[in-house]
Amino acid sequence: MLGKIIRAQERQRATRDTNRVVRPFEWGAEFVSEHPNGDDPREVVLAAAREAVAHSDDFYALTPVKDYELRDDRLSWTSAVHTPTPENNTARARFFPARPSRRGSGPRRAVVVLPQWNADAESHVALCRLLARLGIAALRLTLPYHEERRPPELERADYMVSSNVGRTLQSLRQGVIDTRAAAAWLRARGFERVGVTGTSIGSCTGFLAFVHDESIDAGVFNHVSGYVADVVWRGISTQHVRAGIEGSLGIEELREAWLPISPLSFTGRLKYLRPRPIRLIAARHDLTFPADLSRQVIEGIRAAGTRVDVSWLPCGHYTSGERPWVYLDGWKIVGFLRKNL
Repeated sequence: MLGKIIRAQERQRATRDTNRVVRPFEWGAEFVSEHPNGDDPREVVLAAAREAVAHSDDFYALTPVKDYELRDDRLSWTSAVHTPTPENNTARARFFPARPSRRGSGPRRAVVVLPQWNADAESHVALCRLLARLGIAALRLTLPYHEERRPPELERADYMVSSNVGRTLQSLRQGVIDTRAAAAWLRARGFERVGVTGTSIGSCTGFLAFVHDESIDAGVFNHVSGYVADVVWRGISTQHVRAGIEGSLGIEELREAWLPISPLSFTGRLKYLRPRPIRLIAARHDLTFPADLSRQVIEGIRAAGTRVDVSWLPCGHYTSGERPWVYLDGWKIVGFLRKNL
């Protein structure tokens, strides 16, 4: 009965936003290749996807950032990924310094915090403040095309996950590299232990950064799924994106195109990296990241021989941000980082 109630609540929450737009399908070859040269855009995108999976260290490589600027609590720098949207080319983050610890000396700890898709400026701020109160600095990253990075023609962060296949590849790649740059800034500030936590699309972004950056010491991934394409196809929050794609592209080909931005493509990398604490948080009644897609990631990580802590919340995707579940979810995140950083 609880499950039926929560699933009904999830469907109701998903209909609150009335500004979702069905955009036309585009391959977006210009977002993944500098010189498409009139080639078949389908072949350009799929070839770029295969290359990105095969050489993902290059795809997600971080070039040294030379223009970090911290003003009060606002950090900015030039994103390593250049997009056609000028506002989006400046990476932005908000810094929450840790309260001095009463326990005496210990490693300086910090966490990069990645909010969900279409998060506003206050999303995850309470989590950052709680981490800081407990002695862990937090750096909340603004995701691509969100907040100040969103162009004026958009009401939502539509360009981060969209019916433009190539732009979505570029956007997620940018988010991962910006996350690595945020972690590098924390290291340069003298933090000895640096973790990452993300929610929903932030979870996907954070996991991709985690498996491509061994300097990140711990990760908590809140709402997880193996394939971005399957979330778009089946999730109740992305049906407008599916509507723009369906008829031009099927799920199998979309999954192939978006393999470079899908966690299951890279769970096997963990067996070759040093062991690091990982917690996955999933929701039993999630209709946005369906539970079977979460189980795929869990099984993929375990198949790599990697130890992973798994927590299942008795709620859904939207309801995990509401009382009482938000308190349980927050403690699952904070408690693990506090123990393992």
